[in-house]
Amino acid sequence: MASIMHKIKAYLYENLLTDDPNDYVARVSSERTLDISSICSSAANRGGADVSAATMEHSVKLFFKETKYQLYDGYSINVGGYFTASPVIKGVFNSPTETFNTDKHSIGFQFIQGDALRSDLSSIEVDILGVADSSISISQVTDVKTNSVNDKLTPNRNLKIKGYKVKLAGDNATVGVYFVKQTTGERIKVDSTDIVNNNPSELVIVIPELLTGTYKVEVTSQFSGAVLLKEPRTATFDKTLTVQ
Repeated sequence: MASIMHKIKAYLYENLLTDDPNDYVARVSSERTLDISSICSSAANRGGADVSAATMEHSVKLFFKETKYQLYDGYSINVGGYFTASPVIKGVFNSPTETFNTDKHSIGFQFIQGDALRSDLSSIEVDILGVADSSISISQVTDVKTNSVNDKLTPNRNLKIKGYKVKLAGDNATVGVYFVKQTTGERIKVDSTDIVNNNPSELVIVIPELLTGTYKVEVTSQFSGAVLLKEPRTATFDKTLTVQ
């Protein structure tokens, strides 16, 4: 049996796909998101790299810049067995002679984990921290235009927000979806006319005309089921999203 070298923390959430009240699913509790600079610094500091953090970061950025270039030319990429990346075309073509139309079709990328990433899973310990506060939570956001998950935002296009009790309900003025700009703290509220779907486990909204930068998504609602809460509650998604 492999020795335990890593630990992942997770909370339990009610499984909305079944009728069993004692049925739960686990979601990883991520303390923060690491960027290339953080990973290279960690590798240099703990001895996982034989070059400086700055040298490693420079090389990694060059590698991914070239990876992007080759993906844009239609190549599939195998990144050392850790993951594969391939371009994909979304949308329906209604005739054999129809050409690509940006109003109907889009280009995205599919990433699939490889054997190198799966090889040491037995060395990971999962620490269940108990049942999470299930009043309201956001589990995932998807930028529909790019099919990017928990990463990009495309202004004036749709965003899917999956979660628990995220349905917008109640007459409190704070109820709504917000984008919080990380550099200034400005909170940009989504217009009520730009709420496309409004369900307990998924919202679909139109992203406002956001400027380039990084944002966090917040959902504020009084929804709780059959009876509205007296005071609204807010869920803040823990991932930072980027408008390029």
